[in-house]
This record gives sequence, C-alpha cells and structure tokens, in this order.
Amino acid sequence: MKTIDIIHNEHRALGAVLQALAYVVDALRANKLQPDFGLLAAMVDYITLGPETVHHPKEDQYLFARLRDRSPDAAQLIAKLEQEHQDGYAMTVTLQKALIHYQSVGAAGFAAFAEVVAKYLEFTWSHLNCEETELLPLARTALTAADWAAIDAEFADNFDPFAGADGEFAGLFSRIVNLTPAPYGLGPAAAT
Repeated sequence: MKTIDIIHNEHRALGAVLQALAYVVDALRANKLQPDFGLLAAMVDYITLGPETVHHPKEDQYLFARLRDRSPDAAQLIAKLEQEHQDGYAMTVTLQKALIHYQSVGAAGFAAFAEVVAKYLEFTWSHLNCEETELLPLARTALTAADWAAIDAEFADNFDPFAGADGEFAGLFSRIVNLTPAPYGLGPAAAT
C-alpha cells in the first residue's frame, strides 16, 4: 500500500503549509509581522498547484475509481470528495484573487484576504480529515492486494513532484520553509 504512504506524505506536506499560512495570517492580524507577499504567494501557489496538478488527479483517477468499482457503498463518499476537489479548486482561485487584491491595496485588503484564508483552511482541513478517517480506512478493507498493487503501480508511474530535491514542489516547499517565521519555518521569529 505505497499509495497510502504517498497520500499521507502529500497530506502532511500540504498540512504543514496550511499551518504556516494560518500562523502568518494570525501574526499579520496581530501586527507581529509585516506582509511578505513573496511568502504568501509561494504558499498560495503550493496549495493551489500541488493538490490540483498532482494529488487530486491521482486520487480521482486511480484510488477513487478502483474503490468505486470494488465497494458500491463508497460511491456517496467518493462523490462527496470528488465534488470537494472541484470546490477546492474554485476556492484556490478565490484565494489567489484575494491575495492579489491585498497586495494591490495594502492593509485595506487584509481583512478580506484573511476571511478567504479562514474559509479555505476550514474547508481543506475538513476534506483532509475525511480522506484520512473515512476514505483510507474504507479503502484498506475494501480493496484487494491485487487492487493495491495496480494502484501502487499507477501512482509510481505518475510524476511525483514532491520526491527528492529535484521535485517541482520540493523547491517551492523549501522556499516556504526558509521564508516562514519561526517556529513554523526558518525565518526570523515574529515580533512579540
């Protein structure tokens, strides 16, 4: 079940960026940080591109499709998660627009940006939790060893931009870690 390890790793990486984004927005709200639009843009790029170009397509095409065939009881849950993948993409577009607006108008755009971030975080944490606590346990029991072997092969054949130093998103993740203030990253700590 290498697929489950890959999904867990991608969820962890996304979760780290989400936690860092929440921290930065809270610190901005408390005037403990000055806006770093390069950092915010990198975070928004990561949470937009990673799930949309790599993570969700693998789940939809390989795991969800095979689980739907194997377990008709999973159909409603899978339909919900697929819809959330579409809704999540729409939310990232809204997030990108809110960041552009915030950068364009300055402090006057922060409240709207922070509100969009809060909605996105709530939505995404709920989605990740559902996959981790409902979908993956169901997949573990419903899919056969042959199913997992096929899914693992399909995931292995699918480009993994998170893998290694040369991974497309590894560099972006590294940049986020280096720019994010401590304790969530390696950047200078926020003012107290």
